[in-house]
Amino acid sequence: MQTAANLMPIPGHIDPVPVPRSFVPRSDGRIDLLGLSLADLRMALETSQLEEKQAKLRAKQLWHWIYNRGATEFSAMTDISKTMHPWLEQRFVISRPNVVEAQVSTDGTRKWLLRSDDAQDYEMVFIPDADRGTLCVSSQVGCTLNCTFCHTGTMRLVRNLTPAEIVGQVMLARDSLGEWPSQPEGRMLTNIVMMGMGEPLYNFENVRDALKLVMDGAGLALSRRRITLSTSGVVPMMARAGAEIGVNLAVSLHAVTKEVRDEIVPLNRKYGIEELLQACADYPGTNNARRITFEYVMLKDKNDSDDDARELVRLLRKYELPAKVNLIPFNPWPGAQYECSTPERIKSFSSIVFGAGISAPVRTPRGRDIDAACGQLKTASEKKSRAQIDREAAAESDAFA
Repeated sequence: MQTAANLMPIPGHIDPVPVPRSFVPRSDGRIDLLGLSLADLRMALETSQLEEKQAKLRAKQLWHWIYNRGATEFSAMTDISKTMHPWLEQRFVISRPNVVEAQVSTDGTRKWLLRSDDAQDYEMVFIPDADRGTLCVSSQVGCTLNCTFCHTGTMRLVRNLTPAEIVGQVMLARDSLGEWPSQPEGRMLTNIVMMGMGEPLYNFENVRDALKLVMDGAGLALSRRRITLSTSGVVPMMARAGAEIGVNLAVSLHAVTKEVRDEIVPLNRKYGIEELLQACADYPGTNNARRITFEYVMLKDKNDSDDDARELVRLLRKYELPAKVNLIPFNPWPGAQYECSTPERIKSFSSIVFGAGISAPVRTPRGRDIDAACGQLKTASEKKSRAQIDREAAAESDAFA
């Protein structure tokens, strides 16, 4: 009979056993530290044979320099001894997304086409306003939902973005805006919306882990109340998003009848309007001060009638949803099968919803001169030769040097 001393401890809440994480090296053999949590930073150092006590200390220092100071070079880390810089440089790197193309609109909107190490392209957009600056962040390369009004929906889903690629968009925007070290006041980049390429709830774990880095008070320190996650209605994941991320929720509604929403948001065939609105009603933390945003793209003769507006009001009242409705004039793209509703029709729709006591502002189109609708820059880039893109990227790099 075995004694208690000979028994192997069983992993669990009482006796947790850390499981080493597998860190995937880059082609140069180094490990990218961007996107790693404090615990993962420590594990990466220990995996590289740094003594446990040293790893704990260095992980805290690296965390501060990466996420609070925006450092990309170990030589800038003044509280880490110079003798250790070469050791870190041999084993690790702190990356940024590769910029293929960057454009600035006449209205101040900035758009970047980014490329991953495996040559996949994705986008991010920064939209400045008088009282805020919002970064629109992508979560996937392409999309699987095929919403017929959405340009990204015309692209096949290639893969999910990693936490490093997601948080890297925020880091790159901070670089561009000169907003290091991280400070709670006086920022241009004040808000984040997960409304770029892809469906965030189909890449839940990576989006969650990236946003935890963004929200950490010792790092990027952006309040969860300034972050909005937009979903087309992946109902089973909405409760997890509320519990594990807890940011503001936006829902791409775009129609109020099954027939129309089935057409323009095909996910509706799986999770219908009533099921979706019930999930919204169950989303934790919603109140009149923290409303759910419903995105509603205005499509001529498709979803923009007065009857549609009245049905929208009825549905929101039925589920007692503290709601704001963003009315979005359709931003046309080559090959689109829809037209934008007329200004008069949009005004009438908005007036009906406002008249019912529900905020229904019309979003001002931004960045149309630089194809700022999601996916447009990527498509335009694909029409260029690789040599042309490389020449333009090199010229831009020289301009900012």
